[in-house]
Amino acid sequence: MDLQDPEPVRFLDDAGTYAPSATAAEYAEELEGVGVAEFQQWYRDMVSTRAFDVECTHLQRQGQLALWVPSIGQEGCQAGIGRAAEPQDHIFPAYREHTIAHIRGVSRVDLAKQFRGLTHGGWDVTDPAHGNFHLYSLVLGTQTQHATGYALGQVLDAKRAAADTALDAGEAGTATGEATLVFYGDGTTSQGDANESMIFAASYQTPEVFVVQNNRWAISVPVARQSRTPLYRRALGFGIRAVQIDGNDPLAAYAVARRFLKLARTGHGPGYIEALTYRIGAHTTSDDPTRYREEDELAHWESRDPVARLEAHLRSLGVTDEFFAEVRETADREAKAARDAILQLPPPEPDSMFAHVYSEEHPRIEEQRAWLARYEASFTEQEGAGA
Repeated sequence: MDLQDPEPVRFLDDAGTYAPSATAAEYAEELEGVGVAEFQQWYRDMVSTRAFDVECTHLQRQGQLALWVPSIGQEGCQAGIGRAAEPQDHIFPAYREHTIAHIRGVSRVDLAKQFRGLTHGGWDVTDPAHGNFHLYSLVLGTQTQHATGYALGQVLDAKRAAADTALDAGEAGTATGEATLVFYGDGTTSQGDANESMIFAASYQTPEVFVVQNNRWAISVPVARQSRTPLYRRALGFGIRAVQIDGNDPLAAYAVARRFLKLARTGHGPGYIEALTYRIGAHTTSDDPTRYREEDELAHWESRDPVARLEAHLRSLGVTDEFFAEVRETADREAKAARDAILQLPPPEPDSMFAHVYSEEHPRIEEQRAWLARYEASFTEQEGAGA
């Protein structure tokens, strides 16, 4: 069946001119009261993330990071949605959400710790300073189930507070006052975890928003090979409200996310946003995208750079060169400071790798801990014998 898809929600065109699509009218009220100061903050978020991204790519090439996951080209979607979330909302990322991590208060250095092999995560998700931003998930798809389970807990907590113990599938109307966001890419949409999560989200009307950053490539597999229909239609099949947006337009990302999060918090169930964007760089620093994509395609998407589009919009609103120069200088300075701090990170205590694997003591973990202790001690014994 051939269906005609509406135009993606968009407020800025490819050149950054304010030119809302017909589909944007429904969400225009979400931008009321949002002006130059907010757009400047979003721009700062995006530019600072990109500068840090470049530094971490250099660190990996120099052997200082085991791996790095670039987010260049996807900052617009993340800045808009990150700024649309409220402090009480919980966010479950994949591993490319560097802009949102920054917005929620996770330090750049903590982000890099995992990729330097110093920690399982990098930050304490229970610390309010980290903005309810959960750990990166390198096992793709798992975060969708983590998020749906957490969102189901939000429903149960709200029902308990209202002295309502029933949990009926398909029930709507339980206002939670908080929501859960989960981010993943187009490749993860083909995994069972993501689809199973949507089943439970729809069944129990969780206060949840699924965000698929469709950056066109699941490593080297194009999205067209994974799905013969736009990805947002899959959510519609589960009974979840869904929309497709221009993911390189932070205004569209903010407006739609703000609307969907409001609906989720007030008991109207889950939503699904397919953000059309592009991964300008490699999937990770272990990938060579020149082997599977054409230069013309890359050039087309570079011309739709979300940073350049927001800059053009800000200039149309009267923002001058001085602001952009200050943002770039600050971003470069902070990125270099983060690089220097990363290089000074101390090695972890060997025993720390066994902490928090299970909630209680586990015989296999204790066996591995004891083996490592013996192994470490053997070097001291050898040095003593040599002396």
